[in-house]
Amino acid sequence: MPGAVWLALIIYGSASIQVGFFAPVCCHGSRLTNEIALSFDDGPNPEYTPQVLATLAQYNALATFFVIGKNITGNENILKQIDAAGHSIGNHSYTHSFFIDFKSVQGFKDELNQTADIVFNITGKHMKFFRPPYGVTTLHLVKAASLLNYSIIGWTVRSLDTTADTAQTIVRRVQTQIKPGAVILFHDTSDKTIEVLKQTLNFARDKGYKIVSLEQLLKIKAYV
Repeated sequence: MPGAVWLALIIYGSASIQVGFFAPVCCHGSRLTNEIALSFDDGPNPEYTPQVLATLAQYNALATFFVIGKNITGNENILKQIDAAGHSIGNHSYTHSFFIDFKSVQGFKDELNQTADIVFNITGKHMKFFRPPYGVTTLHLVKAASLLNYSIIGWTVRSLDTTADTAQTIVRRVQTQIKPGAVILFHDTSDKTIEVLKQTLNFARDKGYKIVSLEQLLKIKAYV
């Protein structure tokens, strides 16, 4: 029984990024000020990332884009647009493979370094933010991130915008969870997210929340 309990604890700790089971994870800012931050995973996407950027520009809002290295190929100009608009860029691995969590420490380092090299060659910046694929942390992943001097970034509001839920269901889910210091997780990969983003930005404005960068919210630099 103790072995089963320990295994269950490991699984829960690995899958629940907010727990910080294997290492400290930055998931929210100060609860004392009406500031929140937006983040987008899995891009750059040639169809949807430009729409996200246009929407953010319309509202004069900043965000952080956690990019997948292999998705940058062919979309280098979009990465340049993200950077030029003042948004920050974080590492979200190179492959985002379904089996990525079985990699060794060196395997995770290779994933991070491949994406880091691509981003540096395009922007001239060394990323410090890292969001684990699927939000899963493991001992090997944490060791690799530590060796490469990354800050592991989580979230407090998971929109689940990649599910089959309607845009309105996602909007309600996000709005009911927004609190001071919240970090919202979106994906720049679908039409639904564009609509949800617009409604979230309107909601934040109406409720007196200020959209700030993750750097400002978490008091951590995005680049080395």
